[in-house]
Amino acid sequence: MQFDDTYSGSIPSTQDMAKDQGLKKFLLGIYQKMALGLLVTAAIAYAVSKTPAILQLLYTTQGGYITGYTILGMVFAFAPLGLSFISGMFMNDLNAAKSGMFYWLFVGVMGVSLSSIAILYAGASIAQMFLITAIAFGGLSLVGYTTKVNMSGWRTFLYMAVLGMIGVGMLNFFLLKSSMIEVVIAAIGVVVFSALIAYQTQSLKLMYYEMGGASQNRLAAMTYIGALGLYINFINLFLSLLRLFGNRN
Repeated sequence: MQFDDTYSGSIPSTQDMAKDQGLKKFLLGIYQKMALGLLVTAAIAYAVSKTPAILQLLYTTQGGYITGYTILGMVFAFAPLGLSFISGMFMNDLNAAKSGMFYWLFVGVMGVSLSSIAILYAGASIAQMFLITAIAFGGLSLVGYTTKVNMSGWRTFLYMAVLGMIGVGMLNFFLLKSSMIEVVIAAIGVVVFSALIAYQTQSLKLMYYEMGGASQNRLAAMTYIGALGLYINFINLFLSLLRLFGNRN
């Protein structure tokens, strides 16, 4: 999910932004949708992990342990990645209804995809990493909101890094199957997705002012776009931390 941060108009000062109720309402709408999306994803992942009939459709097991994916499981495992790449088809026309439909579809599919996490990792470990991610997200988003550093130059590097991680991750998943490579990708992911959270928060501020005078429908669509971008980075930061520090069952 990419953001256009090429705004060249007059940006209010940090002090003026702090008093801008419209900006506050816009960002609050984004964070509310993102938080609700995370809750829905967690609920779906938990429900699927506790439903044996669904688990049999998604995973192959041996001795009560997950050993791999069924064909349907593979579809759901990679569906969030595929949806991320085609998100622009549904989001870029700034239609609130279409953007909202795609966002909640993404959230639901992600919930099914993450059901394996609820099985592979201890519940206490998942809760601990989620809390750490939430705290880190809050701090990083605050940095992106308040910093005077122009992060627009980070865009190409960060998205190229994400594409590189995806490529190496796919190669490792299907061919190399190296736990060391998985750890390295997770460590890089912590840095990259942390930077993306700060960068995207700043970009959302610029987008709000770029869309000055936009209709409520377009602004509502933008809240879904912003929520999706931050949601994806929150999930990826959480998964990176879980793979590095989580305790498996």
